[in-house]
Amino acid sequence: MPKFILAIDQGTTSTRCMVFDHSANIITADQKEHQQIYPKAGWVEHDALEIWQNTREVIANALNKADLTLQDIAAVGITNQRETTVVWNRFTGQPYANAIVWQDTRTDVFCNQLAADGGQDRLREKTGLPLATYFSGPKIRWLLDNIPGLREAAEKGEAIFGNIDTWLIWNLTGGPRGGIHVTDVSNASRTLLMDLQTLQWDAEILNLMGIPRQMLPRISASSKIYGYAVQTLEGIPVAGDLGDQQAAIFGQACYEPGEAKNTYGTGCFMLMNTGPTPVPSKSGLLTTLGYKIGYDPAVYCLEGSIAIAGALVQWLRDNFKMIEKSAEIEFLARSVEDNGGIYFVPAFSGLFAPYWRSDARGVIVGMTRYINRGHLARAALEATAYQTREVLDAMEKDSGVRLKSLKVDGGMVANELLMQFQADILNVPVVRPRITETTALGAAYAAGLAVGFWSDFAELRNNWGQDRTWMPAMEEEQRSRLFAGWKKAVTRTLNWVE
Repeated sequence: MPKFILAIDQGTTSTRCMVFDHSANIITADQKEHQQIYPKAGWVEHDALEIWQNTREVIANALNKADLTLQDIAAVGITNQRETTVVWNRFTGQPYANAIVWQDTRTDVFCNQLAADGGQDRLREKTGLPLATYFSGPKIRWLLDNIPGLREAAEKGEAIFGNIDTWLIWNLTGGPRGGIHVTDVSNASRTLLMDLQTLQWDAEILNLMGIPRQMLPRISASSKIYGYAVQTLEGIPVAGDLGDQQAAIFGQACYEPGEAKNTYGTGCFMLMNTGPTPVPSKSGLLTTLGYKIGYDPAVYCLEGSIAIAGALVQWLRDNFKMIEKSAEIEFLARSVEDNGGIYFVPAFSGLFAPYWRSDARGVIVGMTRYINRGHLARAALEATAYQTREVLDAMEKDSGVRLKSLKVDGGMVANELLMQFQADILNVPVVRPRITETTALGAAYAAGLAVGFWSDFAELRNNWGQDRTWMPAMEEEQRSRLFAGWKKAVTRTLNWVE
């Protein structure tokens, strides 16, 4: 009997393989970073072939570390950076260009042209999303318009599209030799091309965007056997597929309406389960698919997306050489008592929720000669907490649900200074689970349910355990004053790009 589930977590900066047992303990793991490519200001790309090569390596390494064989693995689940767009040749497996990453802003002109007729929310009723550079649809259109011969290849059925989940499943299940071209509802809901009600590609929007239907993968459930792996994982069912943030809410066992989580990664993403009915947002949030398990009804979420969170710490490390390792940011921030009166608004890719302003750019405000590296480090961490507060306020307004506590996960939750400040600025307890790798765990759960490794949600809930809780300890007057300063700083980012 296979004892484990293997999860591939393909993120913005790295690819990981994790193997979980029935109690959701991590048995083995391996991770490899990939190159971040910045051809022009506002452009962000990845090499899809490098990501596929890294995926094969981390799978092999993880299995070797724990001396596991293929007989030990019951199924494979995949979770991925969402919206990142790959177009490749179905007969050769070669991408036509680098993948355009979710943070990339090159499609702003096209998005503005679409918004000129009907406004930024013209597609929101169908898709739950505003017109923004964030999503895959405009990225596909950019590739069709700018890669010679691509439109013709797409119309002939040679060129096919996928987010990274689709790219990996296609390659895992055979690539040019019979690879399965599929995505799940959670990833499809991030393209600006899927109807939230029908869970199908919308012909009217495809026509508006000029995207041939034959390029697109089949939309499926998040937990289902899509096909069987070849080579590295020969014969193992590929049975789970969730966008990274939906995988995190699934791994956090937020299965009831009103339950919410926040993931602190490259960006920061808060999701609230709203049940089997999509809740339209009037406060700048996204209405998105949470997950669909087999033949059960789809579950929807409200989402607040923040483009830059952990990426700001990496930026201070790589571009400013302020620290050598990302973890050092906490020590540096603790060297001062407060932010010294400065705010750092990291609108590097414009502002995401709840503003959706692609004309915004990053600012540091309130600078005096008193400010040192410690204040800058502290302001960088606080930026993530303030952005989360703005999203939470919008979520409570849209859903009518007052959050009692916030479940958190992702790389930054190891930063205890940030977690305490987050509890303070939200005025709710912040709860870190026993397993913080909830993105990979969510993908494992989806795959495990599909093959009967886990039988139901109750079993998954039993695996969830609390590691630490931070209680709010800030006076209301200070909380209000600090947050008002942040709101003022945000106004300084606007109208920067003409």
